[in-house]
Amino acid sequence: MNRNCYSAGAVKLGLWFQEFRKEVWLLAQGITFEEIRTLSEQENLFGASTPARAAMICSTVTARIRCLDPSFYPIFVGSDVATQKLYALTGSLALDTLFFDFLYEVVREKLIIGTSVLCDADIRIFFKDKQAQDERVAVWTDQTLQRLGRSYKTQMYEAGLLDDKTRSSERRILKPILDPVLQHWLEDHGYVQIAKALEGVR
Repeated sequence: MNRNCYSAGAVKLGLWFQEFRKEVWLLAQGITFEEIRTLSEQENLFGASTPARAAMICSTVTARIRCLDPSFYPIFVGSDVATQKLYALTGSLALDTLFFDFLYEVVREKLIIGTSVLCDADIRIFFKDKQAQDERVAVWTDQTLQRLGRSYKTQMYEAGLLDDKTRSSERRILKPILDPVLQHWLEDHGYVQIAKALEGVR
């Protein structure tokens, strides 16, 4: 799995599962990324509120899918919704290295030690550590970090990894049960670390 530079881009992004699902279905039918972009521009494929929003959704979802080996298309189409959401999350984690590090270093560690509570303080400590380690993160404002934390929690919730207490400062981590096909695909295509993060194992 490639590691990209840390980015705060997730402050304005969602998991966009339905959009991810629609694009993978089209790709599985032989539609190209270029044709999908045209459909987004001309027919508002993703039902976005503005052309700028449509462009953002299309470019982000496409980038996430491009991070994954195309062999997942037919597997995705034949999977249940819960597993499809984990593929969408995998795409987000593969593209966004900081989000991956958060899941791997914070959420995974909690699951390993048997704790299922994610607190806002955990997120603040994670970002404080990253600010000490990385000069890009060091200059981000508190507001940016708060928005990033909210984005990470929202994506986890939409993928089925957090409870629905969206206004609480403490959220329960819901450990997913990986479909064996998904688990093997992750392990066979260079995403072992993502599998470990999702399962909460060393």
